Amino acid sequence: MQKINNPLADLISDEIYILLEKRGLIDKKSVRNFQIKKRFQELRQKNKMRAGEAIEKLREEYPYLQFDSIRKIVYHKFD
Repeated sequence: MQKINNPLADLISDEIYILLEKRGLIDKKSVRNFQIKKRFQELRQKNKMRAGEAIEKLREEYPYLQFDSIRKIVYHKFD
């Protein structure tokens, strides 16, 4: 079986992710934002970074996003 990159593996199985992706039901921007938020929490908790430092680190990983954009993503509450 082919190894896939399921960015939502902690939420849904690979099979479900593949099915949703094939049917065009995965919102890539929302998945990216979910990953950014998860990475921010990891940097803050495991690496003991201050919020500003963590956002700067994320800017290195996502250079096309502005500081304020990342800040809005990490502090946005999911419904």
